[in-house]
Amino acid sequence: MSSIRTVAVCGAGGTMGTGIAIVAARAGFRTISYDVAEAPLDRAARQTAGFLGKSVERGKMTAQERDHILGAMERTTDLEGLAEADLVIEAVFEDLAVKKALMARLDGVCSGSAIFGSNTSTLSITEIAAGSKRPDRVVGMHFCLPAQLMKLIEMSPGLLTSDETFRAAWAWTEACGQIPVRTQDKPGFILNALLVPFNNDAIRAVEAGVADAADVDRAIKAALGYKMGPLELIDLIGLDTQVRLCEAFYPVTLDPRAATPPLLRRMVAAGLLGRKSGRGFFTYDGNAMFGA
Repeated sequence: MSSIRTVAVCGAGGTMGTGIAIVAARAGFRTISYDVAEAPLDRAARQTAGFLGKSVERGKMTAQERDHILGAMERTTDLEGLAEADLVIEAVFEDLAVKKALMARLDGVCSGSAIFGSNTSTLSITEIAAGSKRPDRVVGMHFCLPAQLMKLIEMSPGLLTSDETFRAAWAWTEACGQIPVRTQDKPGFILNALLVPFNNDAIRAVEAGVADAADVDRAIKAALGYKMGPLELIDLIGLDTQVRLCEAFYPVTLDPRAATPPLLRRMVAAGLLGRKSGRGFFTYDGNAMFGA
């Protein structure tokens, strides 16, 4: 654990990457946010400032603490800027080829002692690690959305992940105040193995006319005590992201409940992506980060 001083987040312009960067910087680590363009990093910076500003307003931190966190955060669109990272956490698209290609590129940038964490929610850690020449240094680290508020991290070793790597990554999550749980390298780990089919069931209930989206969510929250309904959650993560989760999860499980619901595909085709587009199953004003 003591060897981790600098943390990099790849795909830091996305909602998940933004939250992971907040977690790292809030815990006192030098944090480098990487994305392929300035625009998503600009958006992430605005969301981060807004979230931390609200935390100050609500008395959860002081203005000095906020400024210290922001001062620990850097940004770059040049992968070479991650050369000093001791831990790199990828939060890029849920696409095996994309993640493997990133691992190969990181091999050429980062030191041999660096740990590569993957925030994948459905894909095999072992297969992602195959993109690297040092699969023993790759470990699954699945944060829950929104990462800056949710404590759980699913920690999954691949077949070749070393015990040293796993212990160091686990200790880092605890140093960040998170709650790690060990899972096997299996499709969906714990949460998405249960959540992807469940969310799809909620979509199919709307599609079948059982109830509208608001009433489906109201029923789930009232009966099960959830703080957020499944359709609100899909709007938060993005309907396009839910499609990618289905497309990654269904082929390796052949669970019909994990197959993409037709309504979901139609909504994505229409540009109804959830909060990030202003409309999904519900309509939104503004683009504030969840919890801000």
